[in-house]
Amino acid sequence: MNLSDEQDALTSVRRLKQYSVDGVIVSSSTLPPEFSKAFRDAGVPVVNSFGRFSTTPDVHVVGVDNSECGSMAARELAARGYASVGFMGGPETATSTQDRFRGFSQELAKHPDVARRHSFASDYSFDAGRAEMQRLIADGPLAEAYFCGDDVLSIGALSALADAGLNVPRDIGIIGFNDMEMARWENINLTTIGQPIEQIIHSYVELIVAMLDDPDRYPEVRLFPCKMVERGTLRPVP
Repeated sequence: MNLSDEQDALTSVRRLKQYSVDGVIVSSSTLPPEFSKAFRDAGVPVVNSFGRFSTTPDVHVVGVDNSECGSMAARELAARGYASVGFMGGPETATSTQDRFRGFSQELAKHPDVARRHSFASDYSFDAGRAEMQRLIADGPLAEAYFCGDDVLSIGALSALADAGLNVPRDIGIIGFNDMEMARWENINLTTIGQPIEQIIHSYVELIVAMLDDPDRYPEVRLFPCKMVERGTLRPVP
């Protein structure tokens, strides 16, 4: 179910119960934490895929360490000698955006010679990424490279840069996040940060089944590491 536009957690619980679901995986970083808690309180096994690390989580959390992934992107850009870099995230209120931006900023603080800036797209979509990069181009000057908080934002940004006559990676570097299938297309060839999707999905299923067997199971957090996926949208390491 798409609950991204839902405002009331209890309404979402009622909608889910109409389908007699056995468990819920919350895969939106824009939904408030209250939604996951409402599912839990209604007796529905729930796993949050965009939660944050905590020693006392309210619900089970499975995903990646978004802050570390942001740090990884910053390290990569600094290592390639970019003198100015930018973060182009999704919605500023999304926990995934906040965490990736925090890690990105903290890592760049170790590189005072690298100028940095940031901006946020209206949502995680091609159109939003394209529109935000068009705005950045119009406002100018651009950073030498950008970490886009999602592959779909990156692909939108690439479209805007191409329309402006800018070459990637010669003029501008782009690094994405997710390693979605389109990132591998020859005409996109996006350098990105990949997630261990198979491990994450296995943990989703494992925890949902475990909660069905033991409804009082204590919530845990499982965060998996990401990895750089080298393609063709960043200049080589000097």
